[in-house]
Amino acid sequence: MDYSNEALLNAQAIVLAGQAIGAGLALIAGIGPGIGEGYAVGKAIETIGRQPEIKSTATSTMFIGCAIAETTGIYGFIVGLILLFANPFLKYLGQ
Repeated sequence: MDYSNEALLNAQAIVLAGQAIGAGLALIAGIGPGIGEGYAVGKAIETIGRQPEIKSTATSTMFIGCAIAETTGIYGFIVGLILLFANPFLKYLGQ
């Protein structure tokens, strides 16, 4: 492919803008796990307050649920970092 410098720069700018937008959207994924984990902890505390004898069961179940929910935020964070710093799409522009 033989692009002029101006066309190549325009294409690179569009790809970089798309990457920045995609990274921002991927990092928004951290909001959901935060809300979900807060809700889960609050419900676990309510449960322990009503039935103190099941404290260990409620706590272990809550920790497992929070760990699973946190992976969603971590995946979004990793995708955002890859889009920001690895630039996986620029190689298709001949760079």
